[in-house]
Amino acid sequence: MTEVERWAHLVALDDELLKGGAIISEWCTFIIRDADMAFAGGAHLAAILTAVSGIETYLRSEYSVTKKERFMELINKAEINANLRADLHALRKYRNKWVHVDSPWEDEAPLEHPNMVEDELEEMAFFAVRALRRTIYENQWV
Repeated sequence: MTEVERWAHLVALDDELLKGGAIISEWCTFIIRDADMAFAGGAHLAAILTAVSGIETYLRSEYSVTKKERFMELINKAEINANLRADLHALRKYRNKWVHVDSPWEDEAPLEHPNMVEDELEEMAFFAVRALRRTIYENQWV
């Protein structure tokens, strides 16, 4: 998929999921923009990590009581659809595999099967940008 097609995909997601209006903090807007740029540019891991950051920032702005709440807690307490909650937990766990690499020297998979790893990252990048938009548009006003 080309960069132009990836931008078109993001616009299509907005057209599909945004039916009214949404208010998003400037921090969250900044992070979403970077997630979109990473996605459009084909930087799959960067898109995933940044999309998750945007999701966490949004949930923190909407549902956080203290600064100490973990991302998992924010997902659990958010007033969101149960399917979205499950998808956010799946995305969080996937992100954690990359952010908290348990065995960095057990690196056979990226060495022996780089295309397989890249394909998985690309699939998760598509999942992440969709989950990001589902989250920020979950409580929109019409």
